[in-house]
Amino acid sequence: MAYIIGIILIVIALIITGLILRKRVYDVVDRYEAWKMDIMGRNIASELSRIKILNLSGETQDKFEAWKDQWEYIVTKELTDIEEHLFDAEEAADRYRFSKAKKILAKVDQILQSVEKDIEKILMEVEELLESEESSRKEIEHVEPTVKALRKQLSQNRYQYGKAEAYFDKKMDELEAQLTNYHQLVENGNYIEAKQLVDQLKLSVDSLEGELDDFPQLYKSCKQELPSQLDDLYTGLKEMKNEGYRVDHLAFEKEIRKYQERLLHIVGAMESGDFSEAEGAIEEIDGRIKEMYQLLEKEAIARNFVETKVPTYQSTLKEITDTFAGTKADVELLKKAYYFEDSDMEKYLTLEKAIGKLNTQFEELLDKIEKEKSPHTKLRDELEAGFVQIEELKEKHEAFKKRIRNLRKDELEAKDKLTEMRNQLYSIQRKLKKSNVPGIPSNIWNLIETAGEKNQRVMKTLEKQPLDMAEVQQALNDAKNAVEYSMEQTDLMLEQAYLTEQVIQYANRYRSQYPLLAAKLAESERLFRNYEYELSLEHAAKAIEEVEPGALKRIEEYQEVLN
Repeated sequence: MAYIIGIILIVIALIITGLILRKRVYDVVDRYEAWKMDIMGRNIASELSRIKILNLSGETQDKFEAWKDQWEYIVTKELTDIEEHLFDAEEAADRYRFSKAKKILAKVDQILQSVEKDIEKILMEVEELLESEESSRKEIEHVEPTVKALRKQLSQNRYQYGKAEAYFDKKMDELEAQLTNYHQLVENGNYIEAKQLVDQLKLSVDSLEGELDDFPQLYKSCKQELPSQLDDLYTGLKEMKNEGYRVDHLAFEKEIRKYQERLLHIVGAMESGDFSEAEGAIEEIDGRIKEMYQLLEKEAIARNFVETKVPTYQSTLKEITDTFAGTKADVELLKKAYYFEDSDMEKYLTLEKAIGKLNTQFEELLDKIEKEKSPHTKLRDELEAGFVQIEELKEKHEAFKKRIRNLRKDELEAKDKLTEMRNQLYSIQRKLKKSNVPGIPSNIWNLIETAGEKNQRVMKTLEKQPLDMAEVQQALNDAKNAVEYSMEQTDLMLEQAYLTEQVIQYANRYRSQYPLLAAKLAESERLFRNYEYELSLEHAAKAIEEVEPGALKRIEEYQEVLN
């Protein structure tokens, strides 16, 4: 029983599935049927009839017939075939042959898609043809009056175009021939070709219009203005030569002739309709003429500068030469009394050589001026460079003179310092004699003696001929250090001696109470009498600190107050 029920359910499921699939086929068939009816309902014939406003001949007639035939083929053949295919698909679905129905419907879809593309192409070509006709008609309405206006412009201003009039007349004739050709194409229904011709014609008219507008000024510049400017420049150049200006090195005559020949060539080319060189050549030649005038003006200004500044330069050079001669005499004298460092002598010789070179260069400059060997611009550069060098030499000369003045100054300062150090040594000796100490340690006398010897060495270096200030300064520094060290050690020794006396006197109050302290004080007194003040102070300070801590600090503070 269950087996039978299962079979029944399967059969029912198959029937339901078949019905669903058949329904889907019917739906697709209905959709394609509606698509077909939509295509048939489109007013393509009306769209094609728009072409009838044009001349139905030539290319237009051919296109119209082709579009009409193609539309009739779509309606009578392709759409009819679609009706049969849809019927076959329904019949296959009724028989549950869904695979066959699917293939038939796919073919129908392909046909409909192809028909849509064909219709779209027809409508696009129709629109393109109509737009070409309208666009070319509007363009020609602008081009024709423009061509007539250009012809009139040429006719009324023939004198501005010279021999190029023939070239422009020929270009006008070509444009008018193209206009005639355009109208013939339109009459023959060849609108696409006519549109291409109009586009080309518009470009030609724009180009010719630009040439007609630009030509007069370009022609005038090349034929009249620039040649006139070159002639004026050539005349001015000759006048400057006659007035003594040195302009031969510029070689302008040759360049001017080259430009005159080039302009003649360009004028001939322009009269033949070749304008390619004109604009660039005008800009180049005009710019070069301005440069030439600037260079000539520069030469004139340079001449005035040279004539004005040569006397000033000559006097300035003589001044520094004479001043250096005085310095040279000073150096010869000083070399006998002083030793010159190699660096100082090198600076001196460099100055001498540079001033000599400047004088030689000036003689050469005067020779060039007299014999007219060089342009004034070059002479001006040499003069300006000379002025700069003179200023630099003045600075170096002043620095050198200051340097040799410092030799004497350093010598006097060294002698003053030596006198000061001798006085310092005398002051030390006097201070030692006035002191109440038992005696002076030998090391102090040795320091004083060494300082005196170093002072003597300074004196000997100062007496040398020639005087070597570097050696003097070294000896002076050594003596200074020795004197200062002697003063420091002497003051330290006296301070220790006075402090030792104070400590012993202060500690005497404890001598009877503390036998050990008394023994240490006795040792300190012995060292004091032997001039060993530093050791004596150490013994006394140690002894009093053991009995009365802090006593040494109080004694030192009291000693500082007394001092």
